[in-house]
Amino acid sequence: MSTKNLTLIVVLFVILLFGGCACSRYNGLVTTDQLVQNKLGDVQTQYQRRNDLYSSIIHTIEGSANFEKSTLKEVIAARASATQIKVDVNDSASLGAYQRAQANLQGSFARLMAVAEAYPDLKTTQQFQDFQTNIAGTENRINNARREFNGAVNEYNLKVKTFPNNIFAGMFGFHVRTYFQADPGSQNAPDIHFDIK
Repeated sequence: MSTKNLTLIVVLFVILLFGGCACSRYNGLVTTDQLVQNKLGDVQTQYQRRNDLYSSIIHTIEGSANFEKSTLKEVIAARASATQIKVDVNDSASLGAYQRAQANLQGSFARLMAVAEAYPDLKTTQQFQDFQTNIAGTENRINNARREFNGAVNEYNLKVKTFPNNIFAGMFGFHVRTYFQADPGSQNAPDIHFDIK
């Protein structure tokens, strides 16, 4: 066998080895990327569930005579804003905007629920009681979905950042993803006052 043929075989072997490695790494990155996309869909599904519950209770509250309309309008506007945002998992700004809109909706709804406490007829309706049960379960589902999303992002980011995946990630356009963050101020203990007489 000539040196020229041996060189050609070695070059072909190196190309095949690199190509096989590149395919394997690319497929691994695509798999974890799809997992992140799937988990983001789960988060959005749970937020949609919460929005649907909010919509249901808003209709119940709207039917209550003399209810404070400004607080109700604030919730309706926040809900509309939260449902308008489209999330791109590759764009940390859109993920942040989505999270802020959801936090704004949750905050305005908390104020609405505080106002609803002053309406005993509303609090005793079966629909209002069912809502309170369902929203607690939904908030737990949202927290779990966000935790699972962050776990998938962590797995993806490790693949993107570790050697030799980082070489192939850069070649194929895979970049580090953003985690869901805690809402601003959530690290502070809530200020709870009991009106005990």
